[in-house]
Amino acid sequence: MNASPADTVLVVGAGIMGAGIAQIAAQAGHPVFLFDARAGAASEARGKLRETLSGLAAKGKLSTSDVEETISRIEPITSLQAASTARLVVEAIVERLDAKRALFRELEDVVATDAVLATNTSSISVTAIANGLRHPGRVVGMHFFNPVPLMRLVEVVSGLQTDAAVAEAVFELARTWRKVPVHAKSTPGFIVNRIARPFYAETLALLQEQAADPETVDRCLTGAGFRMGACELMDLIGHDTNFSVTQSVYEANFFDKRFVPSLVQRELVDGGLLGRKSGRGFYAYPRTLTPAPSAPPAPLVKPKFVTLHGSGSDADRLFGLVERALAGGDARLAREARSGWTGLEADGARLVLTDGRPAFEIARDAPTPDVAVFDLPLVWDAISGPPVLAYAVHVSSSTGWKAQVPAWLAAFGFDGVAVADTPGLVVARTVAMLINEAADAVQQGVCNRDGANVAMKLGVNYPAGPFDWLDAWGARNVASVIRELDVAYRGERYRLSPWLRCRAATSRQGAQA
Repeated sequence: MNASPADTVLVVGAGIMGAGIAQIAAQAGHPVFLFDARAGAASEARGKLRETLSGLAAKGKLSTSDVEETISRIEPITSLQAASTARLVVEAIVERLDAKRALFRELEDVVATDAVLATNTSSISVTAIANGLRHPGRVVGMHFFNPVPLMRLVEVVSGLQTDAAVAEAVFELARTWRKVPVHAKSTPGFIVNRIARPFYAETLALLQEQAADPETVDRCLTGAGFRMGACELMDLIGHDTNFSVTQSVYEANFFDKRFVPSLVQRELVDGGLLGRKSGRGFYAYPRTLTPAPSAPPAPLVKPKFVTLHGSGSDADRLFGLVERALAGGDARLAREARSGWTGLEADGARLVLTDGRPAFEIARDAPTPDVAVFDLPLVWDAISGPPVLAYAVHVSSSTGWKAQVPAWLAAFGFDGVAVADTPGLVVARTVAMLINEAADAVQQGVCNRDGANVAMKLGVNYPAGPFDWLDAWGARNVASVIRELDVAYRGERYRLSPWLRCRAATSRQGAQA
């Protein structure tokens, strides 16, 4: 396959995904056949596409000639036999293995033996789709993301029999279509849908144990730089769809507890509370109310003695913030880099950056019950106001210390929100598990580090890739949070990736994480 604009592309399926694929192929200069089993659907899709592009032209984003040239390259057809000259087929039909297999078997008698057969499946094994075909080596996944014209990522998925040259040709073709391709191995969920599972799963776990309400969890996640919180995003996706994908990944991984679906989400699905499309999910729609701002904390009571504990970038930053908070007073400030934890000690009370342990466990080894933990601060300086940051206070702490914890966080530039004293709080446990899942994907050959980073940033708009977070946070710290989650919950869900365990061990010897 030569990635030439002269090559004809056949898109099968004229729904939202298929029409989007046809659009970008035509805009790249390819003649495009558009087919749909429903009579008239391909012509309707072409008409809607003309309206969409004309609207963009009216706003000055496209020229009228660009619109006409794009539309002229798309030819609706009523029979697959009319597409015998196609060099690339991209199917975007119903997500059913039997339907995709049947389509490709039919196409084997239509297109040339060296034409590439690509599937836009988001969850079905490419290996299984190719099974039984005369030329399984030419079957490859070409997983676009919705909306296709705007989303830049394409997962190029190789099945067990996919020819490496075919995968590379599709990879290069995606680049000519102004997409950012990443190679993936055909395993359940591929890259994005697999690595993203903990983003939803950790939020659902927090809700199930009543550690926080949906709005609080979402505020913590958006405060960490995520474009949407997990609850709002699940409402947008639809709980039926999200739950179905989770079930599919769970079953495809032989019921691995890491991917177990949530009772909280099943209850929403059973009740028809599917999110925006049903008018209610975690939230009621349309959402007319904005979250109420947090109540201002009590004034910071400057202590007499403050010790900043820990080493590394977070400790260094905290030291500067503590110096600023204590400016103008007579408090004595010291630094202890070898204490094994990061945070501050103010007149004996401790405010600790989470290492996965809840405050009540840290308090068992502390000389005082005045212990609180705060979440991983991925964002230190927000443009639109103080970033939201979760914290939890040991239940036996004094009333005065409970009031001073949000005051200290405010002094550091954060809007502190209290959650239950749960392991890893909100952001730390979520990011740690995203990293852990990405680490397993790399070890199993699903993708490489760069592919995981690119896929998560472009496919689901994460503020950073999992290995970006790993490099910034450090393998030892990530491993600590996951191990503490495993201690707290017991079971297979929080087992540490062997890849990550190795990195944590080598980092103890002074190597890079």
